Amino acid sequence: MDWRRYQQQHLDAWHQDGAVVVPNFFTAEEIAPIGSDYSRLYGVKGAGDGQTLRIDTGGPAGAFHPKQFVNLDTLPFDAGPEMNLISLHPALIKLAQDLLGCEEIHLYQSHTWAKFTGEADYDQPFHCDYGNHTLTVPAEHSSEKTVNFVIYISDVTDALGAMHYVRREDSERVLGAGAISAPADKQRALQAKTRSAAAPAGSLVAYCIDTFHRGTNMVEPNGVRYTMTVSFKRANNANIGFHVWQHAVDRPWHHVIDHATPEQLGCLGIPLPGDAFWTKRTLEQSQTRWPNWDMAAYRAALKASG
Repeated sequence: MDWRRYQQQHLDAWHQDGAVVVPNFFTAEEIAPIGSDYSRLYGVKGAGDGQTLRIDTGGPAGAFHPKQFVNLDTLPFDAGPEMNLISLHPALIKLAQDLLGCEEIHLYQSHTWAKFTGEADYDQPFHCDYGNHTLTVPAEHSSEKTVNFVIYISDVTDALGAMHYVRREDSERVLGAGAISAPADKQRALQAKTRSAAAPAGSLVAYCIDTFHRGTNMVEPNGVRYTMTVSFKRANNANIGFHVWQHAVDRPWHHVIDHATPEQLGCLGIPLPGDAFWTKRTLEQSQTRWPNWDMAAYRAALKASG
């Protein structure tokens, strides 16, 4: 199956501008069960009084506050297979491969984010995301970069806190070529160049860790914003990281392992069928650990290798 749900213009925009919105990347049928799980998991957690909260920072831009970052959860989720596998959807993997220019890629970030009008002031200053993705700085070559996705589980309008970003050529005019931080006295100039990533449920935002962007406040009364943040890197790029999947073995990994294809599991670092890791012993032990994992492809590859 051809999983391309995007055009060359989307790839070009990501490389040139640092960000691109792909409307309706996922179908309504793919998003509906995930939206139901979000409502069950988060629907009453942050509702509050549903009225806009504003915090005066005394500066030209917003600020980061801990309450902006509540209602986050990390893969795997206490939810159905649709929610657990959306960040490993074949169409998303294909887009990440084309953007990074390589076949072997790993998913290194996947978390939910539920926002509610009035739970926090979500206005942020313009910033780049490299700080919590690498201990160095963003790479120059495309294959060494990362691709960050925001999946819209619900409609995201400007009144519902759409991400705003600045195209690379515009940020360079304001800050200079290669800038990866934005001082307070440049925030208004960046604001003048801002673009909205507002889009309906099922849409996708792809951006780089060196793209200037910011969260915006939610002003629609009783508003709800459901998104998922997903990131991919070249498989052997040790310079980039976020989640360590093995850090919480007591989480419900069976929701992923029991339903994913070998290619999807490969994006989590699990060796593909035919890899030297797979022996009679490791197959038996893995099957004992995950009794409902369909390991037929792994066994067949080992048998074929003699």
